[in-house]
Amino acid sequence: MLRPLRQRPERNTVWHKSFALPYNGRGTSSLTDALASDSTLRIALGSDERSHLTDFVEQYLRRRGFNVCRFGPLNGEAQPWPDVAAAVAECVASGAADEGVLFCWTGTGVSIAANKVPGIRAALCGDAETARGAKAWNQANVLCLSLRSTSETIATEVLDAWFSASSDPSEAENVNKVIQLDERYRGATGEEPAPAVSPSRGEKGRN
Repeated sequence: MLRPLRQRPERNTVWHKSFALPYNGRGTSSLTDALASDSTLRIALGSDERSHLTDFVEQYLRRRGFNVCRFGPLNGEAQPWPDVAAAVAECVASGAADEGVLFCWTGTGVSIAANKVPGIRAALCGDAETARGAKAWNQANVLCLSLRSTSETIATEVLDAWFSASSDPSEAENVNKVIQLDERYRGATGEEPAPAVSPSRGEKGRN
């Protein structure tokens, strides 16, 4: 089976507020303006190719009122999946975005690459229950989807579950153990440790 040809959209302003800009319209908001609202979830969105699925997910995110930052071919730049994954993951890890959504053909490559960035907990989700568990029990901050196997129906179910899930306070200790592993194996780099999670951590920007 041949993979669909990559289609490149025109470049747009990086961040867009869905309630202010039409889909695929040219934005006028600056990055600072888009980040000004602390009540709106900021999503870094990336893929190594643009497809009907990536367009569908972007529209979904905008309909929910999220601020969306596009990377790679979704922003008119040809990039292989490791580079797109790194860009999205770094955006989330730095705090410039609250969460990320990544795509590649299977979803596996971008999830592996994103998890190399300290502070990232990327989860490849093929169904709603996996997505819900990834957020509730693992406090995942990057959702990875397969371009090959994810239908619009499944994508909607996964996204609904992902953005409606609340962190399970009973799993905070286990998530902190993952953070400690992260710190242990990057200690030689001298990077700042990732912040620990709290059982009472709120879920910002949920609709």
